[in-house]
Amino acid sequence: MKTFRLMTYNVHRCVGTDRKLDVERVAEVIAAERPDVVALQELDVGRARTQSVDQAHRLAELLKMSFHFHPAMAVEEELYGDAILTALPERRIKAQGLPLYRQVPGLEPRGALWIEVEVGDAKVQIINTHLGLVPQEQKRQAAALLGPDWMGDDAWTAPGVVLGDFNATPYSATYRMLRTALRDAQAPSPAWLRPATATFPSSFPFMRIDHVFLTKGLETRAVKSPYDARARLASDHLPLVVELEVKPPRRAAMHVQRVDRRRQTALARHRRQHVLRRAVEEVTDQTAQEPSDRLALKIVARLERQVTLAVQTDRAVVQIG
Repeated sequence: MKTFRLMTYNVHRCVGTDRKLDVERVAEVIAAERPDVVALQELDVGRARTQSVDQAHRLAELLKMSFHFHPAMAVEEELYGDAILTALPERRIKAQGLPLYRQVPGLEPRGALWIEVEVGDAKVQIINTHLGLVPQEQKRQAAALLGPDWMGDDAWTAPGVVLGDFNATPYSATYRMLRTALRDAQAPSPAWLRPATATFPSSFPFMRIDHVFLTKGLETRAVKSPYDARARLASDHLPLVVELEVKPPRRAAMHVQRVDRRRQTALARHRRQHVLRRAVEEVTDQTAQEPSDRLALKIVARLERQVTLAVQTDRAVVQIG
């Protein structure tokens, strides 16, 4: 059984609820959960307001992980954005901005970062993002993630994870859009039946705006959000930690075969019903036009042939499936 631990964490530029800048404290919160992959939002790189520290590089150094950083916003040499850290074998696939909602001036630019990690012999796609605050902006950005540049790209194959700070609760249109293609790791399933965990604000978490969404091929094994004094101080969000199991490919393929067989059975049944309906309509029309005993016998024989053919087609399609 192949499992790995993911964390999504909005670190608020490593400035805690006590207003202290402390990159090392954020690293301690992360290290305590022993994640294999860490998706971070709101990192400063070379910004005067946070002492010009490259926070992505420093956190990766402290955690002994490799990292990729995407600056959603750049002001001259100062950068601000998101990162993915991991100790697993990985490669970067893509990093770029998401659509702006220009009807509201001054909104913060947003982006996404996509890497591929190896969990045993399985390759898992991971997209980290931080969506905007305005609902119309969020919906455009979610549509972009679902579109051809991201999840519609040929390189996006299951198993995959989309995670981050979506600024959207489960009651929002943005969340529902993403649920059309993905499963919430905290949604009830045979493998996971516990109530969902909120992460914002860190002092009294009651909002679910940090999410981990999954494709097929992954199952939730554990969900946790640390609530110790250090985690409550380190940022205005708590980290969300999810342990996932990668399903064996054979098991996933069997599931696909079962789904395909059910679809083929349903299609065959629909075809049979269509044939029968046409045969009955023809019987009705011809009987009305030329009622006679001889014609009635011919029509009954034809109806029996149509029914037999439909049943044989049904069985053949199911057997092939």
